[in-house]
Amino acid sequence: MDWNYLFTSFEGRINRQPFWIGVLILWVIQTVAAGVLIGLLGENLGNALFGLLSLILIYPSLAVGVKRWHDHDKSGWWMLVILIPFVGAIWYLVVCGFMRGTDGANRYGPDPLG
Repeated sequence: MDWNYLFTSFEGRINRQPFWIGVLILWVIQTVAAGVLIGLLGENLGNALFGLLSLILIYPSLAVGVKRWHDHDKSGWWMLVILIPFVGAIWYLVVCGFMRGTDGANRYGPDPLG
């Protein structure tokens, strides 16, 4: 797996497996960092640095999500659906996490399943 492509590129398509791997890695990084930063630096400074880390992790999270929307032949702008309270997060999870992408090539590239 090309980690650089997964976390930094907004082009192309990925299937569900790399999507879940990417989401899991980002979640583990954020969870471990929260515990370490708050545990070592205390709540005030730890939370501040955790907030900064969360802002930095937005970019790779968007890169993973955009490529998954591309697999459904939808624009990366569909990532904005997560801004809809409650419903948006569920919609994103169902479509990107559980639904199969477009069969064959689409405007964003060849089928990642070959």
